[in-house]
Amino acid sequence: MKRLQWIVKMVCVAVAFMLPAAAYAQLDAATLARAQRNGDTSSIYGNNIPGMDGTGMEGEEGMEGEEADTTETKKKRQKRALESYYFEDTVRALRNWKWTVDRDYNRVNIMPLDTTLADWRIDYVFYREGVGDMALGGLGQSSQPTNWFDRRQDPDFTFARSYDAYTARIDNVPFYNGKTPLTNLMYLESGQKRYREEHFEIVHAQNISPSTSANVSYKARSTMGLYDWQRTKNHALSVGFAHTGKRYSIHAAYMHNNIDTRENGGVVGEWAIADTTFEMPSGVPMRLASSEAHNHYRNHSFFVKQAYAIPLQRVTEYDFSIADLSAVYIGHQFEYNTWSKVYTDKKSSYTNERGHYNEETGKWEPVRDIEYYSDWFIDPETTRDSISERLISNKLFVQIQPWDRNGVISTIDAGVSIDLHTYSYLRLEDYVHGGMTKDKRTSWYVYGATGGKIKRYADWGVDAKYYPSGYRGGDLSVGADITLRAFIREHPLILTGRFRQELRSPGYWQENLFSNHYTWFNSFNKESETRFEVNFSVPDIALEIGAWQGVMNNTLYYGNDSRVAQNNGTISLTSLYARKDFRFAGFHLDHRALVQITSDETVLPVPTFSAFLSYYYEFWVKRDVLRVQIGIDGRFNTAYYAPSYNPALSTFFNQREAKVGSYPYLDAFISAKWKRMRILLKLQHLNQNLFGNGEYFQVARYPLNPRMFKFGISWSFYD
Repeated sequence: MKRLQWIVKMVCVAVAFMLPAAAYAQLDAATLARAQRNGDTSSIYGNNIPGMDGTGMEGEEGMEGEEADTTETKKKRQKRALESYYFEDTVRALRNWKWTVDRDYNRVNIMPLDTTLADWRIDYVFYREGVGDMALGGLGQSSQPTNWFDRRQDPDFTFARSYDAYTARIDNVPFYNGKTPLTNLMYLESGQKRYREEHFEIVHAQNISPSTSANVSYKARSTMGLYDWQRTKNHALSVGFAHTGKRYSIHAAYMHNNIDTRENGGVVGEWAIADTTFEMPSGVPMRLASSEAHNHYRNHSFFVKQAYAIPLQRVTEYDFSIADLSAVYIGHQFEYNTWSKVYTDKKSSYTNERGHYNEETGKWEPVRDIEYYSDWFIDPETTRDSISERLISNKLFVQIQPWDRNGVISTIDAGVSIDLHTYSYLRLEDYVHGGMTKDKRTSWYVYGATGGKIKRYADWGVDAKYYPSGYRGGDLSVGADITLRAFIREHPLILTGRFRQELRSPGYWQENLFSNHYTWFNSFNKESETRFEVNFSVPDIALEIGAWQGVMNNTLYYGNDSRVAQNNGTISLTSLYARKDFRFAGFHLDHRALVQITSDETVLPVPTFSAFLSYYYEFWVKRDVLRVQIGIDGRFNTAYYAPSYNPALSTFFNQREAKVGSYPYLDAFISAKWKRMRILLKLQHLNQNLFGNGEYFQVARYPLNPRMFKFGISWSFYD
């Protein structure tokens, strides 16, 4: 009750003191289909959403109380003061929209502001794309995409890679523009107070002028831990500022991530979940339950990106923007990014009550005094490993627009970047003399791209990045893509093909590490990857089919002993993905399936088959007031030697001791949209102890959450 009172107070404060808030412009499947029928959703402007009529889904949002525009207001709107070349007329017509900036090029990627019921029931964000991630279990904990081709391969601070679903980064920090301010509050919780999971989120964005906007986003996800030593706090803050004028544009953002998590090392054996019933989850025996293992991550990041346009033709008063004129854009980007990680623990041991099977007696026997870590290089009793990484990057770029931004050759891009890397960690002598060992490296690269558009029927692009010398010298990335469209009675059929060839250096920490439990100084060859992708979609019938083919050489991976190893042979990986949603009146039958075939499962272990299914009924209780969904979500993958997770290294490693999978994990839900508020009631893990093999694992030794009830609200405020 106190918590609900606190939420109400927060709402009152927002209404009383914050700037007027506004609605999100909604984008549902019908809107997307309408956008694609009218043209490209991935033009040189980025992932623009053309074909919008400016109304979005405002009727559903409860905007019926707005007064009609006066003649004077209509005249002001006709001036179209937002004159940026980033946005097409169909985008400017939206009430509110958001975008992210391209990390290298003078482009933006338009995204919808979604406040519909579409994916509201999926509260773990990493389950919203494809078949989702494999996860440790609790909200805010580590996860990794099930589809290998969705995993990031860049070498930057790999210790935090498993938190990608939650962290604020340059590639995902949003910027906003809208005719009215917007504010959204979200709160979800589940479980008893002692084991509670909580998700709190607040977003506020407002335009200072038609071309200038600012926003702040704060997300806090935490779990008290249903299992021993599982408590996690995950906080992400981003503050953004954008000015997108006729000639000058600037994007600036500050991001802060703070992750504090206790580590339990997983269960002592799968039997503790599959074959034993404990009164409470906290009774399940864990491998690091008495060692006080703990990880704390901190991140501060800032970037500013500026571009100035020089028209090559005379700009008249009739030219609303320079997107249709020949022009040259020059720009600069500065980035500062620092990550740190501190891991602590104390020496302890655990007992596996079924650690040895006696064939003579036909019974399991306990194995005692098992230690999770076999090595203690610095201190035999306690661990305090401190690691940090800093990047300072400066980019200069130029973009040539020969004719217009929607031409056959729309832009030609080129740039150069100088990156200063600092890697800091404690070595043995540092414990004696104090301080930390710092290793400074300098890398620089040149990059370029070009692309274009043939009316609404085709988009194409090529790009390249090359490190001529220095740190990461010889690294290369070359790619190309093409999108073809055909229309049957204005219903689009979209075929996309992509190619990527990469030659990349090992990550710094894969070659250099000194810690209490793991020490190595390796010298690895560069990894090579060739990747092909084909995707076919028919948006109007909710059909998508995709295929990936990858050929990898000198692949780096973490082996069964958690140490880095390199496979010197060639490995191939094939993935096939299909999505088809059926709708019969109010019934929705949504299907996503993924098949993966690897030539070497000891290096690239993936489940052969994975699926995410959602069956629900959606209906109006009261037209334009209350809409409800009632249904079941389910996740499944076939059994395989799934990766496990190492707390000291904060990474997934390829274990070969136990297969997990073949367990259906079901959630029953009721979600509703009442005017401007979304409500969620969910019974997570509905089928626990009802059916299935009892091994509810996605990551070896780390069980998913047992059955629990969830409640959540998301509230958007309007003028």
